[in-house]
Amino acid sequence: MDPIEPVEAEREYTMQSAAPLLHSGFLASVQRVPDNPALSLHGRTWTYRELDGIARLWAGALTRPAARPQRVAVLGHRSIVTYAGFLAALYAGATVVPLNKKYPVARNRDILERAEAGAVLADAGSHARLGPLLDGLAKPPLVVLPDSDEAPGTLPAGVRTLTRADLADPVRPAGPVAVAPEDGAYLLFTSGTTGRPKGVPISHANVAAFLSANTDRYRFTERDRFTNTFDQTFDLSVFDLFMAWGSGGCLVPMDGYDLMTPLDFVRDNDITVWFSVPSVAVLQHRRGALEPGSLPSLRWSLFCGEALPAATARAWQEAAPGSVVENLYGPTEATIACLVHRWDPRTSPAGVVNGIVPIGAPYPGMAAAVLAEDGSPVPHGETGELCLTGRQVFEGYLNAPEQTGAAFHVVPSAFGPDHRWYRTGDLVRRLDSGEYGYVGRLDTQVKILGHRIETGEVEAHLLRQERIDQAVVVAVPGDEEGVTVLAGILAGDGIDVCDVDGELRRTLPSYMIPLTYHLLDSFPLNDNGKVDRKALRRLVESGELEPVLL
Repeated sequence: MDPIEPVEAEREYTMQSAAPLLHSGFLASVQRVPDNPALSLHGRTWTYRELDGIARLWAGALTRPAARPQRVAVLGHRSIVTYAGFLAALYAGATVVPLNKKYPVARNRDILERAEAGAVLADAGSHARLGPLLDGLAKPPLVVLPDSDEAPGTLPAGVRTLTRADLADPVRPAGPVAVAPEDGAYLLFTSGTTGRPKGVPISHANVAAFLSANTDRYRFTERDRFTNTFDQTFDLSVFDLFMAWGSGGCLVPMDGYDLMTPLDFVRDNDITVWFSVPSVAVLQHRRGALEPGSLPSLRWSLFCGEALPAATARAWQEAAPGSVVENLYGPTEATIACLVHRWDPRTSPAGVVNGIVPIGAPYPGMAAAVLAEDGSPVPHGETGELCLTGRQVFEGYLNAPEQTGAAFHVVPSAFGPDHRWYRTGDLVRRLDSGEYGYVGRLDTQVKILGHRIETGEVEAHLLRQERIDQAVVVAVPGDEEGVTVLAGILAGDGIDVCDVDGELRRTLPSYMIPLTYHLLDSFPLNDNGKVDRKALRRLVESGELEPVLL
C-alpha cells in the first residue's frame, strides 16, 4: 500500500461494528448485568443499576433549564461525582469538560471560559476552589453540588446552584438525550507553545472507533477488574472508564498511597487489567519490586503515554507471566491510542530502538505514514515524522484555525478527496516488521510522567515574570532510569529562584514545574544566531551548569 493512501485501512473500518456513542457500552451493561459491580471506590461499591440511576438523576437536573448546557465541566478527584458526573453530562447530551482539582485556579478558569461550559458538577472536596474559579466570570455557569447539602459561602453573588436536596426528586428523563455520533463527547486541553492550552474536541464517532477496536482486540469480560491510574484531564482515563463499563467489569480507581505501592494494590484487589504510563513500571523495576510471578492476577498489562523501556517490559512480563503486555501509542488528537505493539520476549527485542519498545502498528480504521517536513513520504527504514489519518483523528483545535492548519499535512489523492494527515511531532522509522519504532520528538514537546508538555508553554510563563530576560526549559534524564525531568535555565539581573518557582506553581500544574533551575549571564547561540538549546541541555546534563539550591 502506498504510505500516503490509507484506503485499505478505511475499508477495514467500515466492516467493524462500532458503538455509536461513548456511553453506549455502559448502557448495554446496565441492561445486561445491572447488579454487577461497576465502580469500587474508597471501600464503597456501586452496581451498574445504581450508577445509572445516579447519572439519570443528575442528568435530569442538567436538562431542566430552558437552555440545556452544551458543555458540562466536572471538577473533583476520585469521587462518585467525578465518575457518575461524567456519565450524567453524557446523558444530558453535553460534551464533558474535565477540570482538575490539582490545577491552579487560573488554568481551570481559562479552560472553563474557553469551553463556554454552561454547568459545573463539583464534589465536596472542591468547594474551596469554586469561589476563586467562578469569580469575575461574565457569565458564570450553573453549579451542581450532588454530594453537598449547601453551597459554599465563597461563591460569587448571583451564581445559580443546585445542592443534594434540589436533586432529590427531579423529573428523570426517560433515557439519555439523543446526540449524533459527530457531536462532541469530551473536550480536553493540552499544552501549547503560546502559553495557553489547546482545546481538543473529541467526537462520539472518534471515541466509538477507539472503543470498537479495543473491544475486538481484548475481549474483556464482566469478571475483569480494571485500574484507573489517570486523572480525567488525561485522555487515557477514558479507556479505564468505558472499556471497563462496556465489558460489564468493575473499575477500581487508584489514588495517593495506592499509586506509591501499585503492586500491592493489584494483589489486594485482584486486578486483571492494568493500564498506566510506563514511569510507574520503571520505578517498580528500579526498586527491584518486579519479582518473577509476583502479579498472578493480571491478564492484560497495558502501557501508554510515554516511551516504554524494553528492560521494563521484560521485567513486568516476568512479574505477570499470565499477562499479555502491550505498548500503546497515540496523541490526544487521535483519540487516546491508535497504534499498539504486543510484547514478545522472543521477537520484540529485534524491533527495539534506543532501548525503547516499538509503538506498533495502526488500529483498524487508522493509517500511519512517515513523512518529511514537506509532507512527502521518506524512504522505508529512514526517520521522519509520524503522521496519522483515520476515524479517530479529530477535526481541529477549538476556535484555533491557524493551529489546526499547522497540525495537518493535506496530501492530494488520486482515489478521492485529499487526505488530511495529523502531524504528531514524533520521529519514527518503519521497521522491517511493518511496525513503527519510536526515535524521539521533532519539536520541544516532551512527556513527563505521561503528561504531554510543550516546554514553550513553561517558558512563556517564566518570561512573564519580572527580572527574567531569557528562559529556556529542557528535558533531561532524571535520577531514575527511563524518567525524564525538566530543567529551567534563566538569564536576568537579580533573579530570586525561590520567587520564580513559587509564582510558577501558582499558574501551572505540578508536573510542568522544572525540577531544577540554573542561572546564566547570557545564553549560547548557534550558527543561525538562535539560542543553542542543545548546548544548554549538555551544560545541564554534564553538571557544568549547577542547579540553584531552593
